[in-house]
Parts: sequence; C-alpha cells; structure tokens
Amino acid sequence: MSCSAPPASSESRFSHSLDALRELARDVLAHAGRQGASACEVDVSTGFGQSVSVRCGEVETIEYNRDKGVSVSVYLGRRKGHANTSDFSPKAVRDAVEAALNIARFTAEDPCAGLADAALLATDAGSQPDLELYHPWLLSVEDAVAIARRCEQAAFAVSPEISNSEGATVSIQEGQFVAANSLGFIAGYPSSRHYLSCSLIAGANDAMQRDDWYEVARDPLALGSAEAIGEPRRSASAPRNAHYPVSARARSEHARCRCCSRRRWPRR
Repeated sequence: MSCSAPPASSESRFSHSLDALRELARDVLAHAGRQGASACEVDVSTGFGQSVSVRCGEVETIEYNRDKGVSVSVYLGRRKGHANTSDFSPKAVRDAVEAALNIARFTAEDPCAGLADAALLATDAGSQPDLELYHPWLLSVEDAVAIARRCEQAAFAVSPEISNSEGATVSIQEGQFVAANSLGFIAGYPSSRHYLSCSLIAGANDAMQRDDWYEVARDPLALGSAEAIGEPRRSASAPRNAHYPVSARARSEHARCRCCSRRRWPRR
C-alpha cells in the first residue's frame, strides 16, 4: 500500500489542537461550577475521515467526514444531567452546560451517580503513557482508489464463480479528544483507525453466496496487502472435529470472531 511519512505532530491534521481542546474543557468545568454544579465531567473531541469505495472496478463513493463535539455531565449532589453540542462557540457551550443542569434539577437522585474517587484518577501527567494509538495515513483519493481496485481484482481472480461485487472500501479515520473533570483530572490523545474491506457474490447453478473480508488497524502498515484482503486462502479446507490449541494476538481479537464464521467462496 502507498503510505507517506506522518507529520511531526497531529496538530495540523485536526481543526483544533489538543491545547485548544484542553482550554475548552477547562472553560466548561469553570462555567458548570459557577452555575452551581457540585461536580462536572466533560469530553471534547474532534475527528476527520476519508472513505473510498470501488465496485466492479468503478468508483462508487468518495466520502469525507469532519466531526467535533462537547459532551458534558453535571452533578447536583447525586442527581445527574447530561447534554451534547457540536458547536464550540462560547454561547453554545454555555447553553449545553445549562441544559445539563436543568436536567439534573428534575432528575431523581441515584446513589451510584458521581465522579470516580480522586485517588483513582491519573492526575499526574507522568502516569499517562503514550500507547502509540495514532498513526496518520496520508493517502490521496487516487491511491485509495488504486488500492480498492487491486483488492477487488484479486478477489475476482480466485474463481470464475465469483460473479459480482458489493465493493471494496478503503477508509481512514483519525480523531483526538480531551477528558476532564472537576477533581483535577485532564488528559487526552489522538488515535487512528484504518480499514480495508472487500465484499463479493459467488454463484453456482441456482445457488448464490455473499461473503466479505476486512482488516482494521491503527497503523496502516499493519494492514494486510490489498491482494491479501481480496483473495481467500486457496488451500483452505474444513477441519476435522477435534480439540485444537488456539493462540491469539491482541490486534486480531476483533477479527477473530468473524473469522470463525467464514466460508470459502465456491471454486471449480
């Protein structure tokens, strides 16, 4: 696959920097306190993505998304209210806080409502390790189309009984967020999620079967090749009933359940 070197930081990739998200989170906490909240927690996030789909060799869709949001929960003792907004303007954020407070005023008390104990919070910046969850993929639409076409072509080449395609998709999603609360916790980080999939239809006589395969990874270099996604294993066969040892990598846990239900496409 075609990958460009990632930028030195994530700041230029997003509409707002992490510092700007932290400042907005602090403003939310301060306004909630001034309005009488006994406690408050807030998530502030931004994200963007690109998704390209090809069907039977032709470009089917090119989609872009850019998102942002503020999610605030306020507490009046053991009463809780929650509100969201996608508008980062000061008035919209204040309105969201006040809407959450109005909900809390008319909500029954919940003995389990409240923030986590301060002793459990990672308020020390040194206790918040970098988990390397952010791997930007600087992929042009043209390169994404080429990858999707290679994926679909590899799948069609497996068997003449593969007669149609529901498409191959290359998707890039990147986001960042800051979480904060009135006990002094504030932290956030960027993350990425990249996706490559292919879905085909095979037929023999009057029987037809649809199947698909996909891979998801935070790092685009960890994705399989376009051909590996499009082409099932030619030597696959149904195993005999028996007890087998199973090993798994953390990265493959999400795909393993789907893998267990896969069927081969018909082949002559």
